[in-house]
Amino acid sequence: MGLAAAKRLIGEGYRVFGLDIRAPEPIEGLRFVMTDLTDPGSVNNAFAAVSAETDSLDCIIDMAGIYMLDSLVEISEEEFLKSFNVNLFASYRVNKTFLPLLKPNGRIVMISSELAPLDPLPFTGLYAVTKASVEKYAFSLRMELQLLGIKVILIRPGAVKTGLLDDSTRALERFTESTKLYAVNAKRFRSIVDGVEQRSVQPERIAKAVSRAIAAKHPSAVVNINRNPLLLLLNLLPFSLQCAIIKRVLK
Repeated sequence: MGLAAAKRLIGEGYRVFGLDIRAPEPIEGLRFVMTDLTDPGSVNNAFAAVSAETDSLDCIIDMAGIYMLDSLVEISEEEFLKSFNVNLFASYRVNKTFLPLLKPNGRIVMISSELAPLDPLPFTGLYAVTKASVEKYAFSLRMELQLLGIKVILIRPGAVKTGLLDDSTRALERFTESTKLYAVNAKRFRSIVDGVEQRSVQPERIAKAVSRAIAAKHPSAVVNINRNPLLLLLNLLPFSLQCAIIKRVLK
């Protein structure tokens, strides 16, 4: 999604600085800075590199994320903390560090997930918890930064055809093979996830939403994209009934 957004924004005349732990394909107009967003020192070094080339930014776009699928009682503490470090703390570090470069009427665009505002599902709980935390952080940040003239926009996509979707497939395969408590349930859950992910959209759809969020005079606080109707319908039910349905389907 970040690469698609960079290409679109460059095509619209922006100069883009990209921070990632892996170098993307070379793109004219993209100034790439190798950065480990889980390391405060690395983020500070990235700030020094960017601020040496510009004294102002129109927008900060937070798109880093990882997907971990596991049971909450079998996942290691290291993996549990890593999920928060990438999905939530990375945005905190980048926004805090780069805020001095953001123009007084600038924007911060953050990526959440369709799962974030919904009641939890089994085995995707950690991802949903981190993304729900991202939403609370984004809403709180919007409340504060509006006093400085800065708008915070949250984009809430469903399944998108990116490396993250491939990661989720591999994570599900690993979980199906490794779980000792939920072997039968995991296999049935996998068939459901495969059906949900077939409704994925191209990353350019997200890039278009990012572009609009930057350009709009009065952007929406939340932009929903490709949300799954079955998940939305399930979430309309009382939580106890949701639990009963999931238990019936998976057990």
